[in-house]
This record gives sequence, C-alpha cells and structure tokens, in this order.
Amino acid sequence: MIAALLEALQFTFMRHALLAGLLVSVACGLIGTFVVVKRIVFISGGIAHAAYGGIGLGYYFKYMILPVLFAGSAAARDPRPGYWPLLGAVVFSLLAAAIMGWIQRRTRQRADTIIGVLWAIGMAVGIILVDLTKGYKVDLMSYLFGSILAVERTELLAIAGLDVLVIALVALFYKELLAVSFDETFATVENVPVGAIYGLLLAMIALTVVMLMRVVGLILVIAMLTIPPAIAGRLVKGIVPMMIVSALLGVLFTFTGLWLSYAWNLTSGASIILVAGAGYLLSLISWRRLRPAPNA
Repeated sequence: MIAALLEALQFTFMRHALLAGLLVSVACGLIGTFVVVKRIVFISGGIAHAAYGGIGLGYYFKYMILPVLFAGSAAARDPRPGYWPLLGAVVFSLLAAAIMGWIQRRTRQRADTIIGVLWAIGMAVGIILVDLTKGYKVDLMSYLFGSILAVERTELLAIAGLDVLVIALVALFYKELLAVSFDETFATVENVPVGAIYGLLLAMIALTVVMLMRVVGLILVIAMLTIPPAIAGRLVKGIVPMMIVSALLGVLFTFTGLWLSYAWNLTSGASIILVAGAGYLLSLISWRRLRPAPNA
C-alpha cells in the first residue's frame, strides 16, 4: 500500500487530491460533529442538493453572461470553467441554508416536506441552467459523484480559504454553537442569540458542502459529514475530542479510498464512501460486542 501511494504521489493530480482530502476532512470533523449532535442530517442533505443549482448558475454565468458583459476580454475567452461553479455553489448553498433554516424554525410541522421540495428544485434548476448553456457542456456526474482527481490548483486554494474560514468561525463561536446544539432553551435563557447562531451553523454546513462536492460529490456529501463524527461519538467523549477523531478518520477514509481507486481503477468518491461505510459498520459491530450486558 505504501509503495503504491509513493508511486501515485509522483503525479500532480494525486498530490492535489490528497491535499483536498486533508483540507476537507478537517472541516468535516468540525462541522459534521455539530450536524450529528444537533441531528440536522436531513436539512444538511437539503442544502447539499440545493447547491447543485449554484453549479448550473456558475456555468451559465461563465458561458452566457460573461461573454456579453466582457466581449473580447480574456475572461470571456478563457475556455476553462475555473472557479465559477464553485462560486455559484457557495452563493446558492448559503441562500438555501438561510431559507431552510428559517422554514425549520418557523414551520416545524411541515418543515421536512418544504425542505424536500427545495432540495428537488435546487437540483432541477442546476440541470436546466446547464441545458441552457450553449457550447461547453459540463459533466454533471463529476459533481454528483465527485471528481477529486480533477481538483485544480485554483479550486484547492478556494477550498483552503473556506477551510480557514470555517475553523475561525468555530473557534470564535464555539461556546454558542455548543449551547445551541445541545439545548436551545438553555441557550435562550443564557442570552445566546439562538436564531443567529443556528443560521451561522447552517452557513458553515453550506461552505463545507461546497468543499466536499469535488471530493465525494453532492449525492454522497452527507456520508462524509456524518459517518466520521458518528464513529468518533462511539470512541470518545466530549465535543473537542470528537472533532479531532472525526477529522483523523476523515483523512484515513479519504486516503484509503484514494489508494483503492488508484490501485483498482475505481471511482474515487464512491471508494472513499465505501471505506467510510465499512468503518462505520465495523465500529457498530465492535461497540455492540464490547458493550456490557445490562446486568453486568
């Protein structure tokens, strides 16, 4: 395995993939812990799939709007997609997070239905915008199932910037995020701005989703947000240790999945998730066997 990894590291795309996996694992460890503790996996999935609309918006803006606004300029002639889909996904996912968060807090009884509708609309908008984009046609499957081996340097820098932002926000509002995640009533009594902090948490989920979409894809993004923290929750106690272990597990799953995809010529995103899923099942079986009997 080590020899295969050293051989793979000769290629620039593999080095980019490993670095992207490392950066994303850190953000997943932090934000995924709050997702699991707060039990907002469904709304996180809604944000992830609604972000697909931003991808279509980014391509439409790149190939339909920019040539009109900057006819003859370098920006209009550049054939590469660049960071426009990433930027569009950021805008769309943040907007989806704001709408879904507001809906969940105001209409709790029907929130799941409305979020499901927004989930579907976001993906449909993305597909339609790509259909309306003339000329270049993006491979939509690369965003649905990930394309970590195709991460470009500009995307890597953008992911690193988002990673730093997420880490800074978690460090700055850690106590407030902790209070809102465990007990909103207590947080309100302690004068914590629950609505604003909850909105901040959803915004950070949106940013993490954007980082993850190039690694495992939007369909599998929730797996990386939830599986490592779910395993970590069985191994350690406390939020900070859970975050650290989650990040380390994310790195382990990503690197192992990349090795499998390289050695066996498999899809990288699916390989990463398969490794993570196997790790979760193993932890579940081990936890049940090691758990003492009720009368022990």
